[in-house]
Amino acid sequence: MENINYKMGWLVVFFDLPTTTPQEKKNYVRFRKSLLEDGYLMIQWSVYARPCVTYDRMQTHARRLKGFLPPAGAIRCMYVTNIQWEKTYVFYGAEPAISEPPEKIPEQLLLW
Repeated sequence: MENINYKMGWLVVFFDLPTTTPQEKKNYVRFRKSLLEDGYLMIQWSVYARPCVTYDRMQTHARRLKGFLPPAGAIRCMYVTNIQWEKTYVFYGAEPAISEPPEKIPEQLLLW
């Protein structure tokens, strides 16, 4: 049996959207809301990630992103396996030198 950690992964989305005009701000809010409704978690400003149980599901969500994208702006997607995701670090500058593990894939996804 193949290791499930290589099949499951995270679709990471990086985006730059202009927010100069009121319409651009509205487009930004709509884009961000679409990400949240589609199950993405905010990792940092303009960086969101979504767990995907298979590579095919990742492709489905990547196609959906194209529909969310406003006319002005750019997004970049990267798929990382669960093994790669678990090897990332999270550091905080204002607190003592601590690190914490990255987010885990939600338990409900492990049932599929």
